[in-house]
This record gives sequence, C-alpha cells and structure tokens, in this order.
Amino acid sequence: MSAAGNFHVAIIMDGNGRWAQRRGMPRSAGHAQGAKSVRRVVEASVRAGVRTLTLYAFSADNWGRPSPEVDALLRLLQCYLASETRRCLRNSVRINVIGRRDRLPASLVRAIEQSERATAHCTRMRLRIAVDYSSKHSIVEAARRAASGGLSAQSFESLLAEVDHSVAEVGPVDLLIRTGGEQRLSDFLLWDCAYAELYFTDALWPDFGEAGLHAALEDFSNRHRRFGKVLAETA
Repeated sequence: MSAAGNFHVAIIMDGNGRWAQRRGMPRSAGHAQGAKSVRRVVEASVRAGVRTLTLYAFSADNWGRPSPEVDALLRLLQCYLASETRRCLRNSVRINVIGRRDRLPASLVRAIEQSERATAHCTRMRLRIAVDYSSKHSIVEAARRAASGGLSAQSFESLLAEVDHSVAEVGPVDLLIRTGGEQRLSDFLLWDCAYAELYFTDALWPDFGEAGLHAALEDFSNRHRRFGKVLAETA
C-alpha cells in the first residue's frame, strides 16, 4: 500500500520483555532485538510512503521499572541515535524525539539534539520517537501555558507541540498500531488519536516487521472513516 499526503502512523512497540523471557533471556536482550525491528519498520514505512511515523519508545511510567532495565533502555536509545542517524540521512528521514527532556541523562539529550540537527533538512519522512512521554502530562502542561480564554484547538495543538519538542506540523494520527496483544493506548498521543483507526496484533515487537506493517496498512485501507459524520440519504 502506498500512503499519500500526510499519512501518520503511530506504533506502541510492546512485547520486548516477554519475547526475551520466553527464550530464557534477560529483558534487555528483548529491547536490543526490538531495536532491530525499529530499523526494519522505519525502512518499510519509508518505502510504503508513510509521511510521519511516531514510535513509543519510553513512557513516563517506564521510570517505575527496575533501574538496570531503565538504564539499558536509555543506553540503547543513545546507541540507536548514534548508529541510525546516518541511515536516516541516506533515506531523507527527519528525526524528532518528543517528550520531556529534563529527566534524561545529559549525554542522551546531547545525542538527541545532534540527531535532530543533522537530519533537520530531511523531507521524505518524519520519524518521531517518544521518550519520557506522557500524553496526560503534555495536555496538562499545554493547558498551564495557555492563555485564559479564547484558545482555539489549533493554538492548543501548537502548545502541545511546544511542550513535546515536536518540530514540525505532523497532523493527527491516522493509524495506531499496538503490538504484543494488549488493547489500550497507555497514555500515548491521546489528543492526536482522537479519530485514529486502531490496529492490535498479538505479534511481539521483535517479531514485527515489514509484513506486519503491510498487514496493518492493508487493514486500514479497507476501513471507512466518517469522523462522526454520515452521508445524507438520497431520495
């Protein structure tokens, strides 16, 4: 399927830990394997014509996981940025990390800023990676910054983008994919997913790749989106 225009896909990448545990491996090994799936899905999304791809890499609630796992996740993200920025440049993919940055290690923040600067001119696809992200926090913080009255949905969206360090107009999510068998949003892009089509798969994230993405896009192509409206009946 070739996605036209400003097609926006968001993915909750769930199942890394379970993938590893089923194989008698530490959870960190599942996260490392999951990073390989990120590469496959990013490249497949570029080929499919996806305009914006937003990946849920580390939620604000993930700080509650054991410290060794948190440290491994953050190191893995830093390594990913270091290794994949050049690949993104070749494919004209612009990297943007959304979410809070005040609680991240300084070395990771520097890596984020370097990747964003290096790919700022890329135009083929926007790759947004959500790190220390909470949609509820973003909405509350944007509301706190808002003027008291006369606020439009568009200006509120601009405040949300400011809160999240989102650097480009990406539009609402068209298709939200969640791997791992769970069927919930988990505080991810609540505003942006107001009319998103939801697609759930039992595949654990390390097992998800181009075929899984194509299946989700094919399913999406067969849906009829009405956005709360219905066509007038003809006589």
